[in-house]
Amino acid sequence: MDYLCRCVAKIGLIRTVQSENNFMPIMETALYLIPVTLGETPLERVLPQHNSEIIKEIRYFIVENVRTARRFLRRVDAQFDIDGSQFFELNKHTSPADIAGFLAPLAEGKSMGVISEAGCPAVADPGADVVAIAQRKGMKVVPLVGPSSIILSVMASGFNGQSFAFHGYLPIKSEERARRLKQLEQRIYNEDETQLFIETPYRNGKMIEDIIKNCRPQTKLCIAANLTCDDEFVRTRMVKEWKGNIPDLSKIPAIFLLYK
Repeated sequence: MDYLCRCVAKIGLIRTVQSENNFMPIMETALYLIPVTLGETPLERVLPQHNSEIIKEIRYFIVENVRTARRFLRRVDAQFDIDGSQFFELNKHTSPADIAGFLAPLAEGKSMGVISEAGCPAVADPGADVVAIAQRKGMKVVPLVGPSSIILSVMASGFNGQSFAFHGYLPIKSEERARRLKQLEQRIYNEDETQLFIETPYRNGKMIEDIIKNCRPQTKLCIAANLTCDDEFVRTRMVKEWKGNIPDLSKIPAIFLLYK
């Protein structure tokens, strides 16, 4: 048993000590990056039980939105001690000085969690700022397993998964967006690189129209929407084949991929 304990302890994420009748996991102090479902998908479908065990032990959270973070924690554990937890809200309005101060509990030896609105924190997400500070300070950062719309959409598209680039939101103004779409399309043919981007749901239809208008007819467009949810939609067609067949995605999150 002592040998087993030493072996498990070397894993790094969880140390193990022997009690009288069983083994009790003890978390290592770290900044845990906690993925969230991409929709109302049941937790057990996309998040491992290991995540839940980690989350239940944390009482300090850096979150994009306090209300939705609390709701997620209650989904993980209906009895989660919300009132006994502390939340630091991190969004595009948070100052760099405030962000640095968020890590005070971690500096004092208390584990913390970073929770995004959906998917994996720190990927196309303000959580990256606090992770960067933690890395500079030599603090341990532990990414937990969970759904990423970027990776899932590349997997399902049939496009180049060895070379791809995610660009977030494209310009809103028509002329700037047209110019950007043509730039991304050129990278497909020059660099053999899949191009990914997103849009606010209510503008998804306009995005598809702009792609049809500005990209070559033979360029391929994959639209992946509501990934991991019951009404998941993933379809790859040439741009010319989407004309007249634009799906109604005005209320659901989608990611767009272009390839040759």
